[in-house]
Amino acid sequence: MATGAQSSTGATTAFTGATLIDGTDRAPIADATLVVRDGRVIAAGPAARVTIPAGAARVALAGKVIMPGIINSHGHASSAGDLATYAAYGVTTLYSLGGEPADVFAARDAQREAQRSGAPLSPLVSRVFLAGPVMTPTTPDEARTQVAGVAAQHVDIAKIRVDDNLGLGPKMTPEVYRAVINEAHARKLRLAVHMYYFADAVDLLNSGADFMAHSVRDVEVNDAFAASLRAKKVCYTPTLMREVSTFVYESTPSFFADSLFLAHANKVWMATLQQPARMEAMRTSASAQQYKKQLPVAMRNLKRLSDAGVRIAMGTDTGPMGRFQGYFELMELEMMVEAGMTPRAVLAAATRDAASCMKIDRELGTLEPGKWADFLVLNANPLENISNVRKQHSVWIGGKRVGTGS
Repeated sequence: MATGAQSSTGATTAFTGATLIDGTDRAPIADATLVVRDGRVIAAGPAARVTIPAGAARVALAGKVIMPGIINSHGHASSAGDLATYAAYGVTTLYSLGGEPADVFAARDAQREAQRSGAPLSPLVSRVFLAGPVMTPTTPDEARTQVAGVAAQHVDIAKIRVDDNLGLGPKMTPEVYRAVINEAHARKLRLAVHMYYFADAVDLLNSGADFMAHSVRDVEVNDAFAASLRAKKVCYTPTLMREVSTFVYESTPSFFADSLFLAHANKVWMATLQQPARMEAMRTSASAQQYKKQLPVAMRNLKRLSDAGVRIAMGTDTGPMGRFQGYFELMELEMMVEAGMTPRAVLAAATRDAASCMKIDRELGTLEPGKWADFLVLNANPLENISNVRKQHSVWIGGKRVGTGS
């Protein structure tokens, strides 16, 4: 339902003429008006039903498409500068799941202070939430100590890894990860889990894990697992591009020639990844070839769980070298459609559902009155072809255009 905007002394901007995908279950709205005041949406709907306040600035967007900003439920910010890279590609919110340095904590804290005071974000970068150090305890006592440590850092979620890297290393035992889960919950912290194997995913879920931060990749999941995820309201993030990154640099990938990619890509990474010796090592790596083999399993599992009504939150595990922040999120959306999800379901997973899964949906995820005005303006409709998310006209965070400060 459209909401009429009222006059205000705050800075107000009306975005007019675009087709609006507001992130809810409503159909796209042609010739829509989106009104933003002090960084938040105050009205959104058909132009005929939205009153633009007197004196409001206007941005004409006829022929364009507006959609909510992309939310990545699993990426990594290795520096505060990474937040600008994510934003440049339309990823307006990042849940960074581990390994953040002090400047990312400082950026997160500055964003929260700006939100409390009503000041605009400065610099204009992706909103960030973080997990702090990924915990690696080997005993229940260490588990409790490490949870206390991350809690003291005021993290937004905690994280562990339960994986043996294809048999090449030790894996956290059930006794230890249950101690982590119990201590995290005692401290009112949610726990995200990195896992690979189906058996581990099942036991982690039954032990109380709150967020599945990767796909199950070894075997196909079953209906009982889907039903348990639904019943426990635990979300699942596919990170398909993480798997792609393990083998795609066997040769120079085609996206290295994409102008959108090149606009913000890490050129040092590009040069390193194209070294002949490195490419040859990837071609002959047993682990790389195993991850390549298991990617179709991950894709089938995503389709099965999505069809079963499990909430999917788009995530990529971008941040390590070769997992290009911002751009890989756009490729992830395409891969999710390739796996069998509809463009509408994929957009929901990258906006509304990701916000809900990460407990930030009161402020983000849809373009409804009261929420932050974080959105993309596209030159074509992603519901018609998900690859249209690459056809970006502009990115806006809190009603301000990224890259211009206006």
